Amino acid sequence: MPPHTAPEVVLASGSPRRRELLTSLGVTFRVQAADLDERSDQIHPAEVARDLARQKARAVAQASPGAVVIASDTVVALGDVQLAKPASTEENAAFIAQLSARAHHVYSGVAVISPQGEDAEVSETRVVFRALTPGEVQYYARSGEGLDKAGGYGIQGLGAALIERIEGEYSGVVGFPLSLVIKLLRKHGVAIWGEV
Repeated sequence: MPPHTAPEVVLASGSPRRRELLTSLGVTFRVQAADLDERSDQIHPAEVARDLARQKARAVAQASPGAVVIASDTVVALGDVQLAKPASTEENAAFIAQLSARAHHVYSGVAVISPQGEDAEVSETRVVFRALTPGEVQYYARSGEGLDKAGGYGIQGLGAALIERIEGEYSGVVGFPLSLVIKLLRKHGVAIWGEV
């Protein structure tokens, strides 16, 4: 019987945070960011996150036949309002001010496509910001850290100081929920820390 050959894994994301998290699982992979217009016909934030993760995985899978392609997308929702990546420092400050002393939800969709099929699931984490002063809001917005992140903040950087508590998975707020990533990659034959 021939030895098990590890499948090629492709991360459909240019996010350095997702690269770090996937590397931490002992997975060998290459990066091919999906080039697509991130729009969804879905309304509920969880479905938007799942749909966009699927779209990214499908776009990269077309160019990577036979590979296991993993993609993720994150949607931050304050009630019915979805907070995308802020377009400016001013919009970032407005997002952070809205989140101050309130709870919001972070939905991270994960999609995996391989020769075995396609799977997509969503992680939900509730995040509560502490009450922020106007000076704190402006300082954080001027730092620029939140400009490339859904919701306008990064929990793994300065943004950690904005947060009072989280209920759910920390890595889901980062945008790559490891419990789902591990579950779906193993389902598609990818070893985590040497074990499938």
